Amino acid sequence: MKSAGSRFGTLSRKTLGLSSGASSSPLVQSAGKEVNLAQTANDSCTSYLKHTANGRMSYRGFDAQVNGAMIGIPQFRRVFGYTYKGQQILPASWQSAFNGISSVGQFFGGFICSWFSDRTGRRWSLFLGLMIVTSGIFGEVFSSTRVAFLFSKLVLGIGLGFYLTIGPLYASEIAPLPLRGIVTGGINLAICTGQLLSNAVIKGFGGRDDAWAFRAPLATQWLFVAIMLPALPFAPESPWYFVKRGDQAGAERSLKQLYGQQTDVRHTLAVITRTIEADIELSNSSKWIQCFQGTNLVRTMVSVGVFACQHLSGIIFALGYSTYFFELAGIELSHAFDLGIGVTAIGVVGCMIAWSLMNNWGRRKLFMLGMVGMTVVMLLMGILDVVPTAGARWAQALCTVVYALFYQATIGPLAFAILGETSTPMLRAKTIGLATACQALFSTIFNIVIAYMISPNTLGLKGKVGFVFGGLGAMATLWSWLYVPELKGRTFADIDSMFQNHVKARHMAKYQTAVAV
Repeated sequence: MKSAGSRFGTLSRKTLGLSSGASSSPLVQSAGKEVNLAQTANDSCTSYLKHTANGRMSYRGFDAQVNGAMIGIPQFRRVFGYTYKGQQILPASWQSAFNGISSVGQFFGGFICSWFSDRTGRRWSLFLGLMIVTSGIFGEVFSSTRVAFLFSKLVLGIGLGFYLTIGPLYASEIAPLPLRGIVTGGINLAICTGQLLSNAVIKGFGGRDDAWAFRAPLATQWLFVAIMLPALPFAPESPWYFVKRGDQAGAERSLKQLYGQQTDVRHTLAVITRTIEADIELSNSSKWIQCFQGTNLVRTMVSVGVFACQHLSGIIFALGYSTYFFELAGIELSHAFDLGIGVTAIGVVGCMIAWSLMNNWGRRKLFMLGMVGMTVVMLLMGILDVVPTAGARWAQALCTVVYALFYQATIGPLAFAILGETSTPMLRAKTIGLATACQALFSTIFNIVIAYMISPNTLGLKGKVGFVFGGLGAMATLWSWLYVPELKGRTFADIDSMFQNHVKARHMAKYQTAVAV
């Protein structure tokens, strides 16, 4: 019997069409045909991506920002908190609980979604997520006690776990190769757009003197369900799902629905089929344990690690707590809301910048640039907090804006692109589920810790938290240099080959995957 490596080599040559020479490399052959497909794709492909993958992630961004900004609304603190030295305060323990419980739900929601999507498909998984989210929003809007609000956020978090898993999974599977990085990275633009809308809604309602100051922004979340639910029946199922289930006819229908009924999709269908065949021969199964065996362990570590880097660089502190941080720094409430809108607006600009940089610079260089930039900004924010002047407070606010630009132009969208490209086809749903769980775990930890670090009635560190995340960001930067791969323009077969041959991350950009026939 041949070894796994030789079996993969045979499949690569005979079924994937690999050959030597630059002009006939599999990357050139496959990418060229994918370019033609991308050029001939009808407008429905773009429409499906906007209304499904990016639509649900816009809601995820809205929810994350609106719930994180609740503590910046005085009426919310009045209903669920108490008065401390003339200020409305939400206890740090309940801040941690409210901000962390959603991540706990996301942790379990990611695992449930990955299991469900492999058995019923991506569309039915999204439908289930929408139903869970709808019930969670209802509970949030009409809760009047801390326990009821906490339980509602847990339910909502489970639904968000579905969104975080389905978004990159669906986008990476239906996007043509030339558009894969832009589409998967575009998920982050959708999140930023949701965050911007969230801050705008909070700005509009947050100054009210009744409970609708916070209930109205929470109720606005139903708008995203109303947008996505009618579009769901028209979204095509992933062709990768059909092929893994042995339904070639279903996969062909899905591809034609994406690219147009007159488009010849036989080559794309054949590449999907052969890639999955090669993956099956290598792994023999798609069980959870496979994510932690052989080269799949490295791929899982990279998929999880890029999201860990987001949290270690201080994303929750810089963006999730931005409005409340501005308020604690002594900036007027109205100006704090305005700055919150400015931070998310800059984030949207950063995402647009990322689209051009991603395909020109690639994944690895851009990711490293972002990590270094954000680490420096965090350290600077900590230094400025030691200077007790009004100018220093506004300089700290400016640091948050610069951080948002760095983050959204680099590791924000790149984490989704790397996740969609690094995971092996047979284990993609499970790997993305693990990444969602990791993201939720880090989010839970940092939401709890940051609440205690910045709250006036606990540690009250304010901007000095920048020193903490500056140090953590430096360590994450070192990890990024060692493990973040360059996968720009690579087919999934090429990516499989590089990981099977244990190519180091810093050498992948120049590695040649073509072999002789």
